[in-house]
Amino acid sequence: MDLRKNFLDHVKKGLGGHELPLRLVFWDGHAYDFADNPIVTMHLKSAKVVTSLLMGSALDVLGEGYVEGDIDIEGRYQDILAVAEGLSNAFPSKKSSKTGIIRKALHSKNKDKEAIHYHYDVSNDFYQLWLDRNLVYSCGYFKTGEEDIDTAQEQKLDHICRKLHLRPGEKLLDIGCGWGGLLSWAARHYGIQGVGVTLSEEQFAFAQARMEREGLADKVEIRLQDYRDIPEREHFDKVSSVGMFEHVGRAKLPEYFDVIQRVLKEGGWVMNHGITAASKDDDGDHHSGSDFIDKYVFPDGEIPHLWRVVRDMAGANLEVLDVENLRPHYAQTLIHWVRRLEARKAEALTLVSDKTYRIWAIYMAGCAYGFWRNWSALHQVLAVKQSGEELTPRPWERRYQYVDNDPFRLAEPDWGEV
Repeated sequence: MDLRKNFLDHVKKGLGGHELPLRLVFWDGHAYDFADNPIVTMHLKSAKVVTSLLMGSALDVLGEGYVEGDIDIEGRYQDILAVAEGLSNAFPSKKSSKTGIIRKALHSKNKDKEAIHYHYDVSNDFYQLWLDRNLVYSCGYFKTGEEDIDTAQEQKLDHICRKLHLRPGEKLLDIGCGWGGLLSWAARHYGIQGVGVTLSEEQFAFAQARMEREGLADKVEIRLQDYRDIPEREHFDKVSSVGMFEHVGRAKLPEYFDVIQRVLKEGGWVMNHGITAASKDDDGDHHSGSDFIDKYVFPDGEIPHLWRVVRDMAGANLEVLDVENLRPHYAQTLIHWVRRLEARKAEALTLVSDKTYRIWAIYMAGCAYGFWRNWSALHQVLAVKQSGEELTPRPWERRYQYVDNDPFRLAEPDWGEV
């Protein structure tokens, strides 16, 4: 009784008189409403949840409690997450900047492979339930916000190909190629010769079979390979990396971009697409929600701020040409994913455990909310390798990214009679 009362007093004091549309139902059946018309009901099944909330980061504790079955929640995901944020405000001493995954890790080849296996080798059939028809597990690209997920992902694939100005016969390396969606699109629509690398054995097997099935095996090679082990030097015309560098680690970013610089031809282009931290101070040891994500979703993941990406690209003689923030696009993508997963919950539970289902559902819903709230961002950074004295001409404008058959006029200096 005293623990329950102390907890309620703590929360009410932390809310400072503000209403929270939440009904708490305790393990003994006692219920308390923090507003007249609560839209979220949270069942706390044991006293240990209350103790954990009083001692730890509220968002981490709530996420872990839901996954482990110590908390049941009723309500729409967007309302649940808004209430969870409000509840976390009652624990200001435990709350910190919500900018995503920031854990420090060694990022050895073996550790990275273990982390990739944990996240991506859940089951190809599981991912096929809720991803788009091309199996693209990264932020889509919306032109109106009304598109379905299939359209948004095809628009994203084409947006990347246009940004890289892919041309028939060019050699494209896709680092972290997933199930082969981008390479398939680029080979079929742009006529490239491609190489894709992944550490996920299930993705590798699927992508290889996909290229055979689509008649692209002579155009696209899929490798089970760490990016650090790519042997080519100055071989590729273009490099893409989509949703992969979150696994690299901040301390490894210079090495990562050095590898890209090594495999690119002089004047070759790279497009790096990845989640970035909202706060420029991304060196801390803990942000709200990061314990949950590190434990259950992305072991050893680290999210750098954009300034690190641009700095380390420049350090590898990769001149930045274009930066685009797709933060709202990722929120919309995640909403599509979680709705599709919910719609096929019964099928999902024949493929994965209830705990795994809960992890992916709350993780994707939470990330959608986080992107809408600007706790994280998603940047596409386009750069060109400029390591020699002869600089590669660049486009005058972005028109080529959006207009069919654009002449792609290069920025050549007109010296006239000077």
